Amino acid sequence: MIPTACTKRYYRIDRREVHYLKFILEGYAGVAVMRTLDSRTGLVVLHVSPGCETEVDMIIDDLKKNMRIEVADIEGEGTQ
Repeated sequence: MIPTACTKRYYRIDRREVHYLKFILEGYAGVAVMRTLDSRTGLVVLHVSPGCETEVDMIIDDLKKNMRIEVADIEGEGTQ
């Protein structure tokens, strides 16, 4: 079965890097859309397009080499 809904993934990043992450993701048109949930703590959610989960994993793994990105456990919502 082909997924038809976006997957939500929650992350905490350095708040100074929020715009950088958004810029990087925009370069991969249609892969994911990022929304900032709390700019003070760097809490963001990625809405990952169906079938693009592996590509987003590779992007995040590569960015982790140079910036703090941690999976955020959001109670009541799905994470990765």
